Amino acid sequence: MASPLEQFVDNVRTMSASGSFRELCEVIGKSDESLETLDIQQHSLGVLAVLVAKFSLQQGGDVDKSTMFKQIHDFITNCNGEQVRFSPELYAELCHLLTNYLVEIKQPIRGIEILKKAIRKIQLFDSQLTSIHADLCQLCLLSKCMKPALEFLDTDVTGIGSELGGNNDSKHFLLYYYYGGMIYTAMKNYDRALYFFEVVVTVPAMVVSHIMLEAYKKYILVSFILHGKILPMPKYASQVRLIMSWLPPNMLLSNIAIPSSEDKNMGLVNQVLSSMYKKNIQRLTKTFLTLSLSDVAARVQLTGPSQAESYILNMIEEGEIYAMINQKDGMVVFLDSPEKYASPETLCVLEQQMAACTKLHQYIQEMDEQIQVNPQYIKKSVGSHDEDIPATSQNSKTTYSM
Repeated sequence: MASPLEQFVDNVRTMSASGSFRELCEVIGKSDESLETLDIQQHSLGVLAVLVAKFSLQQGGDVDKSTMFKQIHDFITNCNGEQVRFSPELYAELCHLLTNYLVEIKQPIRGIEILKKAIRKIQLFDSQLTSIHADLCQLCLLSKCMKPALEFLDTDVTGIGSELGGNNDSKHFLLYYYYGGMIYTAMKNYDRALYFFEVVVTVPAMVVSHIMLEAYKKYILVSFILHGKILPMPKYASQVRLIMSWLPPNMLLSNIAIPSSEDKNMGLVNQVLSSMYKKNIQRLTKTFLTLSLSDVAARVQLTGPSQAESYILNMIEEGEIYAMINQKDGMVVFLDSPEKYASPETLCVLEQQMAACTKLHQYIQEMDEQIQVNPQYIKKSVGSHDEDIPATSQNSKTTYSM
C-alpha cells in the first residue's frame, strides 16, 4: 500500500496533467498527512517546498489558514539550516507568505521573534542582508515595536544574500532601507535615518520606483530636522536629478506639508517645524546673553512668551542649550556649555568610535583581499594590462645606430 507521501505525489502529478487545478488546490491545502511523514530536520527542503506550495495556493482563497502560523513557526524553529541555505529563494518566499498573512489578520507582533530566528538560520554571517530583513522591519513598524529590529539595523551590511542578487527581489532591498529609515526616524536617530533614506534614493536603477519617491520625501524632511537644510545628494545619483526635475525640493516640501489621506508625512512635517524653531533659538544663544521671553517669541515667530518658555525648558532638559529663565521678570539668560570633555562618559564614547573605526578598517581589508583573488577581477586586470602594451608586428625590424 502506498504511503501518504506517495499518494500525495501521485495526486499532484495526475491533477496537474489533467488540468484539475481546483482539485489540486484542495489536495495541497490538505497535505498535513504528507508533512507528517517527513522529518523536518532530515527533510527540510521537502517540507519547505510543500509548505510554500500549500500556503501560496491559499492566498486569496477560502482555505482555512488557522494552522499556517503554527506550521511555519515549527518549521523555521526546527529546520536544518544547512539544507534551507541551498534554496534561499524558497525559504524567503515562505517568510514573505507568513508576513503577508500576519499583516492581513492585523497581528504583526506575532511574527517578530520567528522572523529573527529565520534570519539567523539562513545568514552566513551577521552582516549579510537577506530579503527577510524587510519583512521583520515591516512587522516592527506595524506593531510599533521597533527595538527588535535594531540589532539587525545597527549592523552595517557587508554582504547580500543570493536571493537578493537578481532584479526580482530588488524591492525587498529597497524596502529594508526604507523601513529601516522609518524605524530610525521613530527612534529619533535622525543621522542614521538620513543614511538609510539616502541608500534607497541612490541605488542604481533604470526607473524611479514609488519606494524611491517616498524615501526622497522623507530624506528632505529628516535633512531639515537634522541640519536645517537639504543636504546635497551624491553626483552619481542620477535618479535624484530625475525626481528633482519632476518636483523641485521646495515644491516637494510644500506638497508634503499639505494634509492628504494618501500622504502620511504630517508627523514628520510637524517635527520639521519644531526643529526649525529650536535651531532659531540656538542661533539666538550665539548672539545674545539675555533676552526676554517676548523677544524670543517674536524673533523665532512663536505664538507668545509661554510657547517660547516651553521650547526653552524642553531644550534645556534635552541638553540642546544652556540657559536659565528668571520667572520674575520673564528674562532668559544664555550660558556657556559646562562640558569639559574630560568625563568617563566622553572617554567611553571615544573608545566606542575608535572600535567602530577599527572594525571598519578590518572590513575594508577583508573586502580588498576578496577582490584581489576574484577571478573576474584578475581577468579584467590582466586584460587591461595587455591593452597597455603596444602591439608589435612580426615583420617589424629594429635598427640600432652607433
